[in-house]
Amino acid sequence: MVELHGYVSLGEKKDFEVYSCHISADGTRLVTAAGDSFVRIWSTEAIYRGSDPEFKGPRQLAALNHHTGTIHAARFSGNSRYLASGADDKFVCVYALDPNPPTHTTFGSNEQPPVENWRIFRRLIGHENDIQDLGWSCDSSILVSVGLDSRIVVWSGYTFEKLKTISSHSSHVKGITFDPANKYFATASDDRTIKIFRYTSPQPNSTAQDQVENFVQEASIVDPFQTSPLSTYFRRCSWSPDGVHIAAANATNGPVSTAAIINRGTWDSDINLIGHEGPLEVCAFSPRIFAKTPVDPASPQVPPGSTSTVIACGGQDRALSLWNTASSKPLVVFDGLCMKSISDLAWAPNGESCFFTSLDGSIAVASFGPGELGYPMPAEYNDQSLAKYGAGRKVGVIEGPDGWVLEELSKEDEMRNVRGRMGELMGDPHSIVNGMTNGIHANGKATDSSFKSQEKDITMTNGQVEGSDSKKPIAEDSNAAKIERLKQKVTVTKDGKKRVAPLLVSSTAGSQESSMPTAQLMAATSQSKNANEAPQSILDLSKPYDGLPRGGLTSMLAGNRRKLAETGSDDDSSIRQRVDSMERQGAVPIMANTADGLKPASRSVMQATIPVTAPTHPSQHISQIRLATPVTRSNIVRSLDGIVRSTENPEQDRASVNEDSHQLEVRNPPARSLTGRVQDREPARVVVSKRGQQLWQDFLPRPVLLVTGNKRFWAAACDDGTLVTWTPAGRRLFNTFLLEAQCVMLDSRGSWLLAITAVGLCYVWNMDKCTAAHPPISVAPILDAAAISQQPHLTGGPGIIFARLNSEGRIIVGMSNGDGFTYSTQMQVWQRLSEQWWAVGSQYWNTSVSEPGLAQNSRILGKGASHDDDKNETVRLENLSGGIIPYLERNTTSHTLLPGKAYFLQRLVRALLSAEGYEGFEAGVSVAHLENRLAAALTLGAKDEFKTYLNMYAKRLGNEGARLKIEELLRSLITSVFDNQSTSNDVSLLRDSSNSYLGGTTNELCGWKKEALLKDVVLILGKYRDLQRIILPYGRVLGMTDAEVQAAVEGDEVMNE
Repeated sequence: MVELHGYVSLGEKKDFEVYSCHISADGTRLVTAAGDSFVRIWSTEAIYRGSDPEFKGPRQLAALNHHTGTIHAARFSGNSRYLASGADDKFVCVYALDPNPPTHTTFGSNEQPPVENWRIFRRLIGHENDIQDLGWSCDSSILVSVGLDSRIVVWSGYTFEKLKTISSHSSHVKGITFDPANKYFATASDDRTIKIFRYTSPQPNSTAQDQVENFVQEASIVDPFQTSPLSTYFRRCSWSPDGVHIAAANATNGPVSTAAIINRGTWDSDINLIGHEGPLEVCAFSPRIFAKTPVDPASPQVPPGSTSTVIACGGQDRALSLWNTASSKPLVVFDGLCMKSISDLAWAPNGESCFFTSLDGSIAVASFGPGELGYPMPAEYNDQSLAKYGAGRKVGVIEGPDGWVLEELSKEDEMRNVRGRMGELMGDPHSIVNGMTNGIHANGKATDSSFKSQEKDITMTNGQVEGSDSKKPIAEDSNAAKIERLKQKVTVTKDGKKRVAPLLVSSTAGSQESSMPTAQLMAATSQSKNANEAPQSILDLSKPYDGLPRGGLTSMLAGNRRKLAETGSDDDSSIRQRVDSMERQGAVPIMANTADGLKPASRSVMQATIPVTAPTHPSQHISQIRLATPVTRSNIVRSLDGIVRSTENPEQDRASVNEDSHQLEVRNPPARSLTGRVQDREPARVVVSKRGQQLWQDFLPRPVLLVTGNKRFWAAACDDGTLVTWTPAGRRLFNTFLLEAQCVMLDSRGSWLLAITAVGLCYVWNMDKCTAAHPPISVAPILDAAAISQQPHLTGGPGIIFARLNSEGRIIVGMSNGDGFTYSTQMQVWQRLSEQWWAVGSQYWNTSVSEPGLAQNSRILGKGASHDDDKNETVRLENLSGGIIPYLERNTTSHTLLPGKAYFLQRLVRALLSAEGYEGFEAGVSVAHLENRLAAALTLGAKDEFKTYLNMYAKRLGNEGARLKIEELLRSLITSVFDNQSTSNDVSLLRDSSNSYLGGTTNELCGWKKEALLKDVVLILGKYRDLQRIILPYGRVLGMTDAEVQAAVEGDEVMNE
């Protein structure tokens, strides 16, 4: 044991607490951090040979004082290029070794002269409280800092730009360790969790925008730390060199402080290292894998399972313990090494020397001889162990020669496109060859022939085109003589002096092509003309410019006063032609030029010139229905459980969402304008996150009113009537939907999306099949438009309480008057499923809950309903509409019976029950209510409800003795049974009388075999002797003997007695 006193002022007094130590990758340097605000770098050779009197080398290599507070962590990068330190001044300092010799020490300092010249390279600002620990990735591509502000800050290892800030922890973060396979890193916090984050090493030029979806939380480990104390200064964990385990400090096993061993992949902990009497501050794996027997370095092959790793643990009990993963007992335990807690551990690269620091100011190393810990395997064996986790895989392997050729072609095409675009932007004439621009003809059609063949025919030499046309004589410029005369033109000034008139330089540009890039703004067809053709017009400054308006420069600046009526027959025809031309383009004249001057145009002229527009949807011009538009909320949060939160406190919204579910958050901008125009507002921000980590974000130019989503897509409706959809990964699913008005209701279920606009039109789309369930339909029928439209004045109609979808994409609507509706896509009409008429007149109306047998299927669509994603989003026949009908009836109860809105209707029903001629009123309404339930269950495909209501309906018909309805019901269910029966009198009779009122001629009805339904109905009706003559033929066809039917009848009679 060799002890090094690094902080000594007088005698053996240790002035400052030491918080951190680390060894460089080459093992020659030890860095320590302490409370004196110095980062000290030591020579490990001097430490190993501290007792050797012949060693004269330097002990301290450098002392860096760039922090203003206590330094808690110092770490070398894996490539030994940088050194990072973090302190309670909230800064991270990055140092680099300068090869130049160091300068002298600061005047007045008692520090030793530095041996190495370490200079500060970057000062990183990103924390709001003390920095507790640092960690470099194995490839040094990222640096991660953690601190007491509960933040995890990821920095680029190349540019040291802040790539991401992670706020997953809810308390102080006190430890960080990296996976040697370079796939994960783990952080330990006082919130009693260790969180695992998956990452991909960023590129050198990566920015924060590139890493939005990187560094995603993989797991959160809670079990080993549920009762861990909060008194430790650190929670430094370590990853094993083979990547299999994580050693986590400050874990507990009951009342005992332990170190937890966490397994990779499953992230569970079933092993605890028990032996310390106090909480552990730090755990550190040796960087080498050990074998039980000596290994030949030339062929390091060992039997499977014969290798192990070594762990060192230290904490508040001032003891250092070493463990081997192949044994359940510690290898060795050192007690009394220091006077205070052990704060950090660092292994030398050889894996046989362990440095440790203590809060008493001591720094020491424990060195072990050969075989005491085991026999270290070569460093290459670590790479072999990590290969199964994908370590070292940087680039893909080319899939044969064809893949290489395809890669080269792709790169060549990309570079050619880049050169073509740059040449076109710079006006380079060489980028346009043979009437083509970047391989595209002037008419916009792409060339399907080889581009190389055209390059063979036409080449460029010194800016000139060579080819078959290059030998043709150049046509003589017709303007050359005129230009020459202009050059020699002499004028006489007012004072009698002769001067040569100046000539615009651009007038001679046509005679010679400039070497500077020129803008190619002319059509491609003009390229075929001679390049030396002179300009079509030449500006001669020797005479007044005739392009000025009448009156000269004064009139151009001040304008001309125009008379009311222009005179002069010379300009009448041109004015008339100009007006006619404008009218043909759609302009409407507001003034007419007459003999008496300008007069307002007559109505006949204005009406004659109004263009005829194409027919548009009536809702764009006038709508008899107008639904209330939602207000723009500053913050909207929706989770996959279907709950939308829209409070003004975003933090409260996010806190109320389930941690494990995805959530979509919309942040609408304030009403202020950035440019002075009202429409120029900040974009709305759409963010999807999981467990507090942002998965993706998008921006919308307009504020968002409504959002919805599930595991298949997200959707948002804006205040300008647009609808935007995304995939779960954030890709735009479709182009923006344009609706005739703003959305007032938005819902999704499975692959279906529902939108109801402010003018009362309903849209339903299947996002998987890219189809619409039906054309846009109006909600006017369910708003009592037929009755209200007869009123002579504006009348308020019922309101829509909710609008939802079932798994088949059918619309379910609940109204404020208690009515419930659905839209039948087969019949293309609205159908009423529930109303207050049944509530006050039917004996089967239940005012409390749904039917007892259907309560288990009531995963319905209202507030507070539980949404099981695995079942609700799966389209199954038995899960299509379970509980919808009872839910609609409860909605009717809560909006009519309980508030007392049905008071007068109830008085009417009570009066009818005792009135003459209405003796069967209650029975008729009850039977009609059951028939309505039966039809609704069949329409919605509610399997369990249909069977329950069918049995109730059959029993009620038996009690009423309704022979006609019973015969009709039985004939509807017998249609599919004839195929399996032989010809008999009963079969012939029933075949002739069968009908298809229920389900047509198919063998199934609402997911049930008709034969099974018919058998249940026959057994229910078998107890009614007055109906046996009707029932027995069906029992014989179904193979039910008379004895079975008679037994069922007698059993029912006994129960009735």
